[in-house]
Amino acid sequence: VQLVESGGGLVQAGGSLRLSCAVSGSTFSISALAWYRQAPGKQRELVATIGNTDDSTNYADSVKGRFTISRDNAKNTMYLQMNSLKPEDTAVYYCNARNWEPYDFWGQGTQVTVSS
Repeated sequence: VQLVESGGGLVQAGGSLRLSCAVSGSTFSISALAWYRQAPGKQRELVATIGNTDDSTNYADSVKGRFTISRDNAKNTMYLQMNSLKPEDTAVYYCNARNWEPYDFWGQGTQVTVSS
């Protein structure tokens, strides 16, 4: 499974960004998709998850009501719509895919910077 993120950038507080994750390879083996983020000096944290066989979603408390995870199976792409961004959302955002073993696959990450 290969994952490629895009859509990061610099935005002012209160603004929006949409991240994309293109998924390729053995996509049939994926059980769930997720977005993680890692801020400087902090551990990587889970942001949101979405089931690969249903539309069940889960969010970190810090992003509930502001971020929306979704996927387009026809395009093999996952998205993270981020609204009302805050400076504390600044981090490298990683796309994650988990298969049934389970084994985790990771993208290279995309930088999101929110200025105050």
